[in-house]
Amino acid sequence: MKIITHNGTFHADDVFGVAALLLRFKDEHKEPKIIRTRDPATIKTGDIVLDVGSEYNEGRNRFDHHQIGGAGKRTNSVPYASFGLIWKKFGAVVAGNKAAAELVDKNLVQFIDAADNGDGELKPFKSDVLPYTIKRAIDVFNPDWRDERQDFDGWFFQAVNFAAGILKREVEFAQAILESRQVIDRVYKNSADKRIIVLEKEYQWENYLNKYPEPLFVVVPRLGEGDKMIWRTGAIRDNLGSFINRRSFPVAWAGKREKELAEITGVSDALFCHNKLFVAYAKSKEGALALAKLALAC
Repeated sequence: MKIITHNGTFHADDVFGVAALLLRFKDEHKEPKIIRTRDPATIKTGDIVLDVGSEYNEGRNRFDHHQIGGAGKRTNSVPYASFGLIWKKFGAVVAGNKAAAELVDKNLVQFIDAADNGDGELKPFKSDVLPYTIKRAIDVFNPDWRDERQDFDGWFFQAVNFAAGILKREVEFAQAILESRQVIDRVYKNSADKRIIVLEKEYQWENYLNKYPEPLFVVVPRLGEGDKMIWRTGAIRDNLGSFINRRSFPVAWAGKREKELAEITGVSDALFCHNKLFVAYAKSKEGALALAKLALAC
């Protein structure tokens, strides 16, 4: 298999597009050949062409978006770049199913597509501090003006390896999220007091449990130092983009640890409460549950 993209400076769009194709075809082709060029004659020989060639034709495996009119938009108006076009065709196979592919598209692909098309606005996280983006992480792989030998291809393949690792973990994370949701729905349904949800594993709950109106706290296990298991009591937030809790822990607990926190709460194995009052820890599930019940009563 011959995969062709453009040469020279690279961006997250073409890097992640190639990474996705390598993950897709790794079992069917031992090592697809990656060619970086803008030569029209060479481009015509590609089995898959992305981000070059001025053509989008899914049937012919042509995935460019630079032509007049672009390559279309999603229903939420986010325009497709080459990564998104490739993901639209091959994502369900790479991710294992359509639902996982849609999560990866939402969590990763759409930002890369929008940024590559110059669509949207990156707002400061705080004052004049912008978020560090995946676009930036890929951009810095490009050679800079001080490099005597500007080895774009060498750095490109390093960036592709980096992107492939991220994409693989995003896929695995999406699969874990979908499995988590099934468990969380069942636990919520069977909980007598739906204000406190107790999970037996550290499922991905933070952007899902808040779809229900009642939960204020979640109790989950997590690994502490070494292999020791401790238990976390977390406050539910309606919007993960903010730090506003549905119910915070008592102010008196802020920043307190072990003996001091145990004396204040009466929970003998209490370990710590964050000074922002969104999480507290105990050595046991019973202790973490006790902290949640105390916080409800305040």
